[in-house]
Amino acid sequence: MSLSRQERDHLKASFQKMGPVDKIGYIWEYYKLPITVGLVALAFVCSMVYHEVTKKEVLVYSALINVSAGDELASRLDEGFISAEGTDPKRAEVCLYQGLYLSEDPSPENHQYGYASKLKLMASIEAKQLDVVLMNREAYDIYSRNGYLLELDSLLSQDEALYRALEPSLTANTVVLEDNAIEYALNEAHRYQEVTEEAVNGLDLSPSPMFRDAGFPESVYLGVIANSPRLPAVLRYIGYLAGHAAG
Repeated sequence: MSLSRQERDHLKASFQKMGPVDKIGYIWEYYKLPITVGLVALAFVCSMVYHEVTKKEVLVYSALINVSAGDELASRLDEGFISAEGTDPKRAEVCLYQGLYLSEDPSPENHQYGYASKLKLMASIEAKQLDVVLMNREAYDIYSRNGYLLELDSLLSQDEALYRALEPSLTANTVVLEDNAIEYALNEAHRYQEVTEEAVNGLDLSPSPMFRDAGFPESVYLGVIANSPRLPAVLRYIGYLAGHAAG
């Protein structure tokens, strides 16, 4: 209900006679809903602005699978690359997933751990938030067979000098093109059959000083996830890890 001019003048005069505390109480009593809505909206806008100003660009998403890195190596895998890129560490980062485990035949005590790692890796690949995987031979075989890895010949050929330097360390592995795994599991086929091919989809990092001096008991392989949208940065990251600057 709208007030008459006389009523509005009376309220205005009464408001002007109030002390500061009474004025605040009056305003809050009659306008607390729009004030609350306004404060919530302001907080939301401030939060969004802060997030945009402080968020970092992820140059590369990398994961350690079935291998573990000490603090020094982990720092070189992320902060070291940022420094080598000459990028402000306040504005960029390497997202490094650690503590992941994959196996075709995990022991009962590691089954839940392996299943959780598999789900995390699959979700990261689906979201295009995984570019480079550093892994032991078992994990390399699993990722290769499932067709998750990019053929490195095509990627490294973009930098002829880097390709020549790393060619001796490139490795080939089996990729399953098609199989009857579902039918075999359901007893609809008498034996398992598959069609495979060999693909150059791995890089043995053992010759790299960074990994050679880390004391790994076996070779560590690098693979690139096939759907990675950050291949230029991945190429530079490979050169950095292997001890050869990409052009």
